[in-house]
Amino acid sequence: MWLQTSCDLVFDISVPTPFVLMLRPRSGALQWVAREEYKIDPSVPVFEFTDNYGNLCQRLVAPEGHFSIHTSSRVMIADILDRAPGAPFVEVQMLPGEVLGFLLPSRYCESDRFGHMANQITEDCLPGYDQVAAIEAWLRNTFRYEPGVSDLLLSAQEVNQQPSGVCRDFAHLGIALCRSLCIPARMVVGYLHNLQPMDLHAWFEAYVGGRWYTFDATQYDLFDTYRKGGYVTLGYGRDAADVAIFNQYGPAVIPIEQRVSVERLNTEAD
Repeated sequence: MWLQTSCDLVFDISVPTPFVLMLRPRSGALQWVAREEYKIDPSVPVFEFTDNYGNLCQRLVAPEGHFSIHTSSRVMIADILDRAPGAPFVEVQMLPGEVLGFLLPSRYCESDRFGHMANQITEDCLPGYDQVAAIEAWLRNTFRYEPGVSDLLLSAQEVNQQPSGVCRDFAHLGIALCRSLCIPARMVVGYLHNLQPMDLHAWFEAYVGGRWYTFDATQYDLFDTYRKGGYVTLGYGRDAADVAIFNQYGPAVIPIEQRVSVERLNTEAD
């Protein structure tokens, strides 16, 4: 399917403030970016770089006063996500080097604290994809998904003590549980078509059967026969600390306006 995504951020800046942004999707195996638009007002010099995870990032200094960012993209992605029940666990010694870092505990995913719980959740599962699917189902059945319930960044341990959480919380706990089983897992941020309420979204991917697969405990598998597509990736990382759509340095600022939209197009030419 073809999707048109957009994100508008507006800030009121009190002093010139350095920003690092992560708002450009990149083309890859699962998505093709056909068109992009990126506007900053007032115009300032912008320097782009690729971070350690291959994400496209932009550096700038926002001037004092009203400062706005507009991005939009036209992206082709899959209508249905790949599923692979029975896909095998990949032994650590056989993992690609670039995947190994996603086995380690990180700031918000204390995977070294969840081994016993993960084994209990997955005790009747074949090692690999089926274990991750069981973790995803456990998250969905154990916690309430409540968009906007909190802006606080919670670690997996903190999430596990709450009755509900936002998409980022579900991803952190899912990642920690996977890593505790020696299954590489990473956090993903981006857009999701038909997300309610519409906003930026977070989910996680796990490496089994020789590739990455998408898991999202906030969304339901209708009839357990397919997973809807509509995911557009902006960034990958170990946890939320690596995939903020913006980081600012200096006096704290938050957007005074934030608007996100995702529309399905009939064809690329729409």
